Amino acid sequence: MTPAAPPRGGIWKQSRTFDPAVRLLFLNQLTINLGFYMLMPFLAAHLADGLGMAAWAVGLVLGARNLSQQGMFLVGGALADRLGFKPLIVAGCALRTVGFGALAFAQSLPMLIAASLATGLAGALFNPAVRACLAAEAGEERRVQAFALFNAYYQAGILLGPLVGVALTGVSFRLTCTVAAVLFAGLTLVQLRHLPVRGGAADGPAGKDGRGQFRTVLSHRTFWLFSLAMTGSYVLSFQVYLALPLAAEGAGLTTALFVVSALVALAGQLRITAWCRRRLDRERCLVLGLALMGGAFLVPAALGRGVAGLLLCAAVLAVANAVLYPYEMDTVVALSRGRWVATHYGLYNTVCGIGITVGNLATGALLDVTGWSAVPWLALCAVGLVCAGAVALLARGGRLAATETATKAEAERGTETATETATETPPAAA
Repeated sequence: MTPAAPPRGGIWKQSRTFDPAVRLLFLNQLTINLGFYMLMPFLAAHLADGLGMAAWAVGLVLGARNLSQQGMFLVGGALADRLGFKPLIVAGCALRTVGFGALAFAQSLPMLIAASLATGLAGALFNPAVRACLAAEAGEERRVQAFALFNAYYQAGILLGPLVGVALTGVSFRLTCTVAAVLFAGLTLVQLRHLPVRGGAADGPAGKDGRGQFRTVLSHRTFWLFSLAMTGSYVLSFQVYLALPLAAEGAGLTTALFVVSALVALAGQLRITAWCRRRLDRERCLVLGLALMGGAFLVPAALGRGVAGLLLCAAVLAVANAVLYPYEMDTVVALSRGRWVATHYGLYNTVCGIGITVGNLATGALLDVTGWSAVPWLALCAVGLVCAGAVALLARGGRLAATETATKAEAERGTETATETATETPPAAA
């Protein structure tokens, strides 16, 4: 049965219908993206032009941040389930305060790598915890609406961050780092005081010792298949940072791509989600979103590298993401059956992060071989359609329709089985 449509109104009006804790998480994500995107797009230029570093060193510093974040997502999610969501959210924001503050003064390569690693690890700590906390605070009935609003605030941060960053970096990059660090410091203090305590092994499904936590998550075959299928959506979304800017060949058009993407999400997210809730179930929304993502690349395949084709592709990708995101996040929680939710989010982010790296390498290689013919665009289209088909196959047997309430007894049985197995088999060394 399709859930009732959410309350009408804009982003602010709908946000006010949620509890203060949920509204704080919305503010959290807006501030996180504002602080991140006011700084990170300008870091490479600062390293190369301001500090005179070689290209390989610039790549090493930027790669260190991505590696520490993607590689530690699973650890961050597991810690959030063990210790509670609030400690990991607060710790992550505090660590990013330190990392951004260090970037303001670091000049040697070791210091820059250390600061970059800190900013990446911070994201690995708070990202799974924020999403798990939002799912818990919003509740099963309002989770989709909450994630739709979450994505709107997320996109607002992406839109505003570079605009603020341009103004601040025009004065000095050190000022940009300082302002970003102050934002995260303020966010740390606000969450420390107002964010409620949620999660933790003591309140979790497997008891205080948490035995079977990784066994439960890593042995979840349907979740693995869903994560692999959804990896394609992240590869396709990332082309706003890779293939489309390369095709644009100009900073002005590249900026326009990001502005269009963010504006479409801000203006359309709630309307798109409301339309989906009225007409489609969760599984059909996932399939539709993936198919739309693939279809977006038919536009540049047909129109070439012209302004209209690239902007329209970016707009369709934004619409597809607006269709996908709330139901994608909801499905992760549903498949977890309410057990170790943050750990599931951590594993999901890790799988998709690896997929982005592999997908970008393949896309870049294809562009090198075929140039700007229709072939790369058609290959990206095929990725979307294959992933849509894979999700449709998973949904056909009802494997994606699990909910916490419908599978409570199954979860309890699984917990007992995991505990018995852990008792019989000595745990591996940490």
